[in-house]
Amino acid sequence: MCRWIAYAGAPRALEDFVFDQKMSLIEQSRHARKSKTEVNGDGFGIGWYGRGEQPGLFRDVLPAWSDANLRSLCEHIVSPMFMAHIRAATGTATNRQNCHPFVKGRYMFAHNGQVGSYRQVRRALEMLIPDSLYHYRLGTTDSEILFLLLVYYVEQLSVVKAFAKLIDTVNTVMNAAKVSEAFRFTSTFSDGQQLWAIRYSSDHKDPSLFYAHLPEGAIVVSEPLDDVKSKWQSVATNHVIRLDCCGQVAIHALPC
Repeated sequence: MCRWIAYAGAPRALEDFVFDQKMSLIEQSRHARKSKTEVNGDGFGIGWYGRGEQPGLFRDVLPAWSDANLRSLCEHIVSPMFMAHIRAATGTATNRQNCHPFVKGRYMFAHNGQVGSYRQVRRALEMLIPDSLYHYRLGTTDSEILFLLLVYYVEQLSVVKAFAKLIDTVNTVMNAAKVSEAFRFTSTFSDGQQLWAIRYSSDHKDPSLFYAHLPEGAIVVSEPLDDVKSKWQSVATNHVIRLDCCGQVAIHALPC
């Protein structure tokens, strides 16, 4: 399973969370605590909002701990809203197009989880991506399909309802294919003004998701960045957490 962080609030340097914590994302890339996969070395990515509407993006296939460019960028990039992701591949190639975050226009997305029996349902899911978005399909992961479908639904629905629509769509396709493996979906999504994260799985074994209030913002993470237990709150399964540009937090149950 992958690991990711997502921040919103007063501008912060990315290194504050990617590097400068006891259990920073870099440390998790080597020694994750709450993941089936301790090592997450199949690439990484950072995405951040700056002066323009579209976020900046840097991804590579090296393990995050061994990339000197990542350290330098995180020292110098200061942003009010950003994501960082380290990848543990689950059956698709290790290449730059398969690294997270994924970006389309102002939207950005990162994922931890998987579509069960992905090879069996991949074609059916890809066929649901509308023509207007299909040329953004650059990689081969289930995560990228989820992102493009979510973008499509967000243009029609609120983000919370779009998440629910996406989950229903994927489960319908999996059920039609008689797939017994689970759909696990712990993800973060942003439009540059607000940031959302969701925790869901079809088998109630969803990957962990935590959040913490900070002095001038808030952060959502796959696992805590330190051992201060009182600081971190678990997001309940089947719930969406929303952070606004000031780091204010709201939590919503997924619609039935």
